[in-house]
Amino acid sequence: MRHIQTLVLIEAVSKAGSIRKAAEDMNITSSALNRRIQGFEEEFGAPIFERLPRGVRLNPAGELLIQHIRGQLADLDRVRSQVADLSGLRRGHVSIACSQALQPYFMPSQIAAYRAEHPGVSFSVRVRDREAAEEDLRAFQGDLALVFEPIHLGDFDVLLTVEQPVFAVMAKDHPLATKDRLRLRDCLVYPHVVPPKRIGIRYLLDLAVSRMTQKMEPIAEADSFEFMRHYVQHEQAVGFQFPIGLNLRGDDRLIFRPLPKSDITYGNLTLMQMKGRTLSVASARFANQLAVALSGNWETL
Repeated sequence: MRHIQTLVLIEAVSKAGSIRKAAEDMNITSSALNRRIQGFEEEFGAPIFERLPRGVRLNPAGELLIQHIRGQLADLDRVRSQVADLSGLRRGHVSIACSQALQPYFMPSQIAAYRAEHPGVSFSVRVRDREAAEEDLRAFQGDLALVFEPIHLGDFDVLLTVEQPVFAVMAKDHPLATKDRLRLRDCLVYPHVVPPKRIGIRYLLDLAVSRMTQKMEPIAEADSFEFMRHYVQHEQAVGFQFPIGLNLRGDDRLIFRPLPKSDITYGNLTLMQMKGRTLSVASARFANQLAVALSGNWETL
């Protein structure tokens, strides 16, 4: 399968932007790697890299080729998974890009449950905002993506979409903590901490505030929900998060209150894959497990 190794080496060079750096990463000499690339270009009938003073980069032909290579390697992994499944080994690898909210509770529990049934399957989990998750799928860096408010749905096959309300997050001694029903306008009276615009929940907040006379004036903007959960314990501030990323019953330091859909649209949590791509057995089974889990009540997630 020497030709497959050549494809792997080409992808390594494209990622590294340097034959020398890729050679170090792949444990091969620079001269040997350069010969492999030149030999492939000669057989391919066209150069695929531009040689630069400090490295290389894909030319237009190389950009087309790299998409083909990634597709071929992904298909090969799928076939390997199918062969292993036929033999009863049930091995494979699942790569998933997910929103930050899935990281602390939902995704670890789902992977552990899957591996309890299929211990030969390994996982790569990449925490990505919605745009970066889409790029992972396009570049065959991920089999699946589970993100809030994806941007370009037309490029992907949507496996499931579920709604999640937006929750206000605050310390137990916050003045709003005694209110059973909160409105978004109540929260904005107090100092508030929000994520940057590339995060799905910020998109929903901006959309909601655009319909209000009240303005959003955050005291802090952070791309970490963990930071926000800790910060509201130090100041009478309010954060915002989806319930799938919260320990609704087990955190005695914080209060969580859902905001009404009339104030702020519920977030769409979407499970998707690259359009037209056939998933490996392991990835397809894990996607099915996620779909079943997400189809339940969000309060049980």
